[in-house]
Amino acid sequence: MPGRPAGARPSGRSGAPRRLAAAARRTAPTGDRPVRRLPNPRLTGLGGGLFCGAVMLLLGALDQLLFGSSLTFYGVLFLPVSALTALWVRGGDLVIAPVVVPIAFTVGLLALADGSGGVGGHLGGLVTALATQAGWLYGGTLVAGVIATVRRVSMMRRRIAQRRRAAV
Repeated sequence: MPGRPAGARPSGRSGAPRRLAAAARRTAPTGDRPVRRLPNPRLTGLGGGLFCGAVMLLLGALDQLLFGSSLTFYGVLFLPVSALTALWVRGGDLVIAPVVVPIAFTVGLLALADGSGGVGGHLGGLVTALATQAGWLYGGTLVAGVIATVRRVSMMRRRIAQRRRAAV
């Protein structure tokens, strides 16, 4: 309006109380939703695979540098990376988490595989490391699979509850 100074409110009902109430409803924690304290990124299936593969390759190289290829240390670090991958993948891509985790384990082992004699020796060392560390591989895959399954079931229950509320 031309006659009104900059920053002045228009006459009539103010929308400020309504906006504040709406903002309070959006930000107030309810009993349904837990308060999040950790970062909550949502990665696509490809992003989850790249995240997991890059972190495992970095951890493998770091393990090689600091501990001289301690496969137990590498396996222990694999478990939280598997859990984070399953937690941070988008809901629509949950089925990817248990698939990319073993691939990332193998990618990280490339830095740790003990082999001599060229490509064949390195490949033999990689296969040996996969065979001897199968427990960690299965454990991390199980962690990712359980987390992805729990998340998927939770999403399905929320969706069913929303449909029931909408139908009533």
